[in-house]
Amino acid sequence: MSGENNQANDDFLVEEELTPEAVNQEPPTLEPPAPAASTPANTITPEQAEPAQVSQTPASQGQSVEQPASELKFEIESFLRLAVKQGVSDIHLRVNSVPVVRKDGSVMKTRYDVITEQMMDSIMNTLVPSKLQHKIKTSYDFDFSIEIPDVARFRVNFLKDYGRNALVMRVVPINIPSIEELYLPPTLRDFLGYNNGLVLVTGPTGSGKSTTLATILDYMNNTMCHHVLTLEDPIEFVHKNKKCVFTQRQLGSDSDTFPNALKYALRQDPDIILIGEMRDRETILSALKAAETGHLVFSTLHTTDAVQTINRIINSFEPHERESIRHQLAAVLRGTIAQKLLKRKDKRGRVPATEVLVLTPAAKDYIIRNEIENIYNLVEEGKYNGMMSMNMSILKLVKANLITPEVAIDCSNNPNELKQMLQGAFHGSKGTS
Repeated sequence: MSGENNQANDDFLVEEELTPEAVNQEPPTLEPPAPAASTPANTITPEQAEPAQVSQTPASQGQSVEQPASELKFEIESFLRLAVKQGVSDIHLRVNSVPVVRKDGSVMKTRYDVITEQMMDSIMNTLVPSKLQHKIKTSYDFDFSIEIPDVARFRVNFLKDYGRNALVMRVVPINIPSIEELYLPPTLRDFLGYNNGLVLVTGPTGSGKSTTLATILDYMNNTMCHHVLTLEDPIEFVHKNKKCVFTQRQLGSDSDTFPNALKYALRQDPDIILIGEMRDRETILSALKAAETGHLVFSTLHTTDAVQTINRIINSFEPHERESIRHQLAAVLRGTIAQKLLKRKDKRGRVPATEVLVLTPAAKDYIIRNEIENIYNLVEEGKYNGMMSMNMSILKLVKANLITPEVAIDCSNNPNELKQMLQGAFHGSKGTS
């Protein structure tokens, strides 16, 4: 596809954050523009499936609607390329709405045409792999991934919105950033020194968990010789074999469920196992078993700190099971990395702040005795073991001039403590380590 899409002005974003009222407001329906005389071939390649066939946007019935000068005609691949170029992280496409994007954490409208049902049908024909086309009429939700070569990959969720088809897309970079580029703590490398156990990367949706895991595995790929088996829904970052050998399996095309994939993974000679998400009790049990049987397991949870992570795992089980789970978890857990993304001072995207828990003998004892809240104190005082509290990580970002003090305080879970740390740092009396 070409970029000849009225896109001389690369800034397609409306520079305003969407309010809930604006999001829910239904713009008037417009007929789609008539197609160009010819449409070059599509280069989007759906992952693990036959390439979706390209369909031209249907011609409008009767006369075409004249487009206002402020609006851009919508063509999906040109739009996706431009979204990547402008640093967009998420894309929302739904009928009777202009395309909406998330950039640096803020949701914004674009200057493109309102998407009609005919335009959405064309988008579906272009993006959804042929093996999944039947799900458009039979499913309410499903996931898949696509790639524009040399541009980006996209994790795509199909959903129904007021009975109409809609898509939410997450941009996944082709190139995996390094630990230094993401300003992640060097302690993360130490987790790769374990021969077995469980390491969890946690945080809310959109906090960069997948990117952090990909960065850790890419560091391993450049420095160690292992067989790495990933189980994902869908595959996000694609790892090329360097020193490591990667086997990447996707739910729906390579396996049916995480528990089943993990059951057979133990017979596939892995050293490292990546589980995209520990989303249920069965997956958690399978991950603990894999960690117990001599494998180093990485996974994610939607929790905000170490204590909440440990409690979430334990509380996934019935009360009579929790004591044995606490012993099992204390034996296999190696550490947790909780993160959130903060807006950079130079307005060039966001940077992660991380809380790091390294499971010391004291931490294991607290888990076994069900005194998990005491782990907060260990994290606060555990810098000599490679631990780091969220506030200390945020403070380091301020001192590195990557974020403003105002952003730091606004994003802190304990702003009063952080204010004291900032005052001490700026006066050279504390928090300078």
